[in-house]
Amino acid sequence: MTSISGPVVVLLTVLQWAGRGLPSPVRPICDPRVLDRFIMEARDTETALRGCKAGCGVTGTYVVPLTNVDFVVWETKDTEEQALEVQSGMSLFGQALGAVRESVSRVAVQILIDNNKSNIHSLGQVLRSLHIQDLPLPPAPAVGDLVTRKVSSLSELLHVHTNFLRGKVRLLLTNAPACQQNST
Repeated sequence: MTSISGPVVVLLTVLQWAGRGLPSPVRPICDPRVLDRFIMEARDTETALRGCKAGCGVTGTYVVPLTNVDFVVWETKDTEEQALEVQSGMSLFGQALGAVRESVSRVAVQILIDNNKSNIHSLGQVLRSLHIQDLPLPPAPAVGDLVTRKVSSLSELLHVHTNFLRGKVRLLLTNAPACQQNST
């Protein structure tokens, strides 16, 4: 019997509920605890792999999004622009984690990386369920531009991933129009 991670179970429950066409007074996907679960799993992976040396040899550098948020600029962007920034960032993390997965030899580390990649996919499903559609991603940003940076260690990659979830992803989901409709 296979094990299913917590966020996947929550996502499947929400999708099953939506499939029945039942109205929901509170959208479970808008519940901040759902994102908190993704953040907790990312942070747990970061903590578990902080001291990983043998079998965790990350070869090369990886492009990741910046995690800092200028709230004045963020507030001036419409939801589509914010979603594009988050989706671009999630795409970069997916690519980086995929490359890291190929370079590590320890099975336990590969499983943790796979779980984080699965969570990135699940977050894409969350965005779609909130009517934040997949937008065509712009070409990959050049290294050294104003929206990305390079990391060269697994712990740094996972730390940036956790901060991205805590920052831009949380802001996007908190202010999603579908979630705002339920707060009135």
